[in-house]
Amino acid sequence: MSKPRKVLPVVGWRELVHLPELGLHAIPAKIDTGARTSSLHGEVIEEFQRDGEKYVRFAVDFEQQHVRQVCEAVHVDVRGITSSNGETQYRYVIKSPLKIGDVEFRAEISLADRSDMKFPMLIGRSSLRRRFVVDSGYSWLQTPEMKVKKGHKP
Repeated sequence: MSKPRKVLPVVGWRELVHLPELGLHAIPAKIDTGARTSSLHGEVIEEFQRDGEKYVRFAVDFEQQHVRQVCEAVHVDVRGITSSNGETQYRYVIKSPLKIGDVEFRAEISLADRSDMKFPMLIGRSSLRRRFVVDSGYSWLQTPEMKVKKGHKP
């Protein structure tokens, strides 16, 4: 006899997400089950220690609003992460609470230059696993402030 499966919330191929500990809200994010690690557009400013823990200070630019937000987070690691073009880059990885819809959890997030990408954040499968189901035919399923859209057009 198998256990009843937990009903998971459904996310679309893009959602607005929140990083409350970093003071970042309503970040447009692409949901990408092909990527292992979630990624945030951020320019690393410096690495430092506080109370014996490694931290990283980084800037997140919101070009459309002409805003730069400086954030600090616990620095977990520097890892080689293979990008979609097959190139390995060494990136800082932080851990921070991530909120998608009503679900909030701690996620590992790599800091990368995503300035040439449409979305400043990418949500990878490690963050999605056992928390969400993805319906790639829709957008904004967990974003009440946006109208649900069917299809893939940005």
